[in-house]
Amino acid sequence: QVQLVESGGGLVQAGGSLRLSCAASRSISSINAMGWYRQAPGKQRELVARITRGGSTSYADSVKGRFTISRDNAKNTVYLQMNNLKPEDTAVYYCSGSRLVLVDYWGQGTQVTVSS
Repeated sequence: QVQLVESGGGLVQAGGSLRLSCAASRSISSINAMGWYRQAPGKQRELVARITRGGSTSYADSVKGRFTISRDNAKNTVYLQMNNLKPEDTAVYYCSGSRLVLVDYWGQGTQVTVSS
């Protein structure tokens, strides 16, 4: 079992930046993929960004060019750098870990609020 703890959320003005961190309770080097999801009020949870064990990344179209996901296996941490934030990015952001395809581990979430 792996516990994931997110941090770095907060309130920021449109156009600003935030960096989210996801600290794992044990090594993530064997976890196939780590990801960031978000859920806005009244909406379904959606995948924002994903990074595989080999370092391949993928992004939702809505965040391409603005968000960057990275992982530091030595620190058991995954990051989400978010630039040029927009009010529509407001959501609770969740870290995830997948041993194969489905998500096996979830963090508790961190709130990101972008004011216009």
